[in-house]
Amino acid sequence: MALRDKIRILVVDDMATSRGLITQALDSFGVQNVSTASDGPSALESLSKSPVHLVISDYNMPNMDGLHLLHAIRQNAATKGVGFILITGRAEKEIIEHGKKLGMNNCLKKPFEPKQLLQCIEAVVGRL
Repeated sequence: MALRDKIRILVVDDMATSRGLITQALDSFGVQNVSTASDGPSALESLSKSPVHLVISDYNMPNMDGLHLLHAIRQNAATKGVGFILITGRAEKEIIEHGKKLGMNNCLKKPFEPKQLLQCIEAVVGRL
């Protein structure tokens, strides 16, 4: 069984369009086990009920930005080992450095092509 058949991914973005683009790309890669959340608090609630292998999160969201979400994930014993990819239109050095300190596994700048998303994911989890 290929990794793409087993991996569970949570996509977190406050913009429905962005969530849709990412989930469509994941579907085109053959990844079927994808859930979504519209903000950090709902992502944490989802993770507590249904564990995943990888979180792909937007940076700029209301209530809790992507780095605060990453921090919360790393502080929880049940989720601290989950892979985390930050997607941002603001790939400023401070954001990236802070993300790395918090345990971010990879980062992708918006806008991106599906192929770039695939490479970003495979750098974290291995070949899909």
